[in-house]
Amino acid sequence: MTIFLIPTVLAPDTQTDVLSPQVIEVIKNLNVFFVEDLRTARRFISSLKLNKVIDELTFFELNKDTPPEQTMAQLKKLRTDAGIISEAGCPGIADPGAVAVNFAHQLGYKVSPLVGPSSILLALMASGFNGQSFIFHGYLPIDKTARVKSLKSLEQTAKTKSQTQIFMETPYRNNQLFEDMLQNLNPDTRLCVAANITASDELIRTLTVKDWKKQKPDLHKKPTIFLLL
Repeated sequence: MTIFLIPTVLAPDTQTDVLSPQVIEVIKNLNVFFVEDLRTARRFISSLKLNKVIDELTFFELNKDTPPEQTMAQLKKLRTDAGIISEAGCPGIADPGAVAVNFAHQLGYKVSPLVGPSSILLALMASGFNGQSFIFHGYLPIDKTARVKSLKSLEQTAKTKSQTQIFMETPYRNNQLFEDMLQNLNPDTRLCVAANITASDELIRTLTVKDWKKQKPDLHKKPTIFLLL
């Protein structure tokens, strides 16, 4: 039994640009999928035009609210290979698919990761920051006071360890987070903003905080990765 970790697109209508023939071939031969969002996964598979009848496929929902015991039970009942599809990018990285992967190892299944776009790694590659020592923090606190405290802590760690600090925010709160960084971080701290990665309007740029103040991008509702060093 093999569980395939299937990458999906980061931006709409980029399938032919970012997905390898191997990914397409694996999807073509699978009929069971663990997915973060049913509608997104169905739409993604349909967009590949593989002549698969979507209603004949089996989808198991696997998101942050899915009981782990439910996923384990579904994996135990498998009689065929299956795939894991994230909402965007690579499953298992900042993604609930890791739960199924952990159980797959416990059950003795083969786990096969497929090459595809990861917003975190693509942002790091393009930042010009330290790619040998870095840490991804996921989402920072929503509360403003706690968020500012967290940002200053990340900035201090970046300086003392020369370690790239990577984090993100819910897209509709990007501008608030960005403004907090501009108002509270050292003017000479370098900040990389990587928004809408792989899309036609992709923005990836590294500037100091003081230089970002002169040219603030509108990041509202744009999937964005932030990096500090």
